[in-house]
Amino acid sequence: MSDGRTRKNIQIGSTVEIVQKHHQRSGELTEGIVKKLLTNSPNHPHGIKVQLETGEVGRVKRVES
Repeated sequence: MSDGRTRKNIQIGSTVEIVQKHHQRSGELTEGIVKKLLTNSPNHPHGIKVQLETGEVGRVKRVES
């Protein structure tokens, strides 16, 4: 399991856990499969922003191996 702050750890089709904008306070995680990478920089302190196949958008907290 790797952390979601480095873009190279995340591929399209990876299973990840994200925190959506409206869940940032509670820290509630949503699991899904990456459809699109939305952050272009190689690193982001809060996690790389992705879109899941379900259409949900959030920052990656955990990448399943």
